[in-house]
Formats: sequence, structure tokens, C-alpha cells
Amino acid sequence: MYQNKVTLIGFLGNDAEVRSNDNRSFTTLSLATKSSYKKDGKYVSHTEWHRCVVFGKKLGDFAATLKKGAHLQVEGELRSREYQPAKVGKKQPEKKTIWEIRVDSILKLDRAEKSGPEEQNAADEAHEEAAA
Repeated sequence: MYQNKVTLIGFLGNDAEVRSNDNRSFTTLSLATKSSYKKDGKYVSHTEWHRCVVFGKKLGDFAATLKKGAHLQVEGELRSREYQPAKVGKKQPEKKTIWEIRVDSILKLDRAEKSGPEEQNAADEAHEEAAA
């Protein structure tokens, strides 16, 4: 049996980008994860950037609403693909390999935004009435 499953928890570095290629729409996310280790008695921090690609109408539409700084958990499959960079001058560059996460699910980990002051006052009054 084989398994190719990736779970990442991190923050979006940019707003989600909706693109299309060959009449197919997809959304790309740039997700940052952080790790640290101790070296010579000091902690060294390392940030890794992951390119995440979301296909499908429902999940793609949801992903398109995500903004920079959103705290997310994404699950999917690790994929590699090759592409040919644009020719520079007379020299044709070598093919490049890119690694991506093909996303199956997204869980937004951000806390719910606080309501406006008017809504908060009404909620406090309702809570006081219920307590009385």
C-alpha cells in the first residue's frame, strides 16, 4: 500500500490567487511554516514556503476568499512537475522541477472576528437580562 499525504499548518504569505490554464481554473496559496532548532546554545528559526494548488469549484471558491495572514491547516498530496523557463537571450535554460501541495481540504484556524461595538453591547445587555 502507498500513501502520499501532507498536513501543513501555517500562515498565508499573500492573498489567494485565482488562475486559469487550458480552460481550467485553480487557486494558488503561498503557505509559510516555521520551525526552529538549537545551534551553539541559540535558537535558529527557519521559515519554509509551500506552494499549494486548489482545484475544484467549491474548494477553489472558498480558497479564493482567503487573505494574507490567514492561519490555515491544509491537507493534500505532494506533487512534483517540470516546466521549461522562458528563454533568456540565445540560451535555453534547463528544465526546472517544482514541488506543490495539491490541496484536498482547508481548515481555517483563525478565531472568529469580534462583532462591532453595537452588536457587542446588545449581546452584553441580552446576557445581563438572562442572568437577572
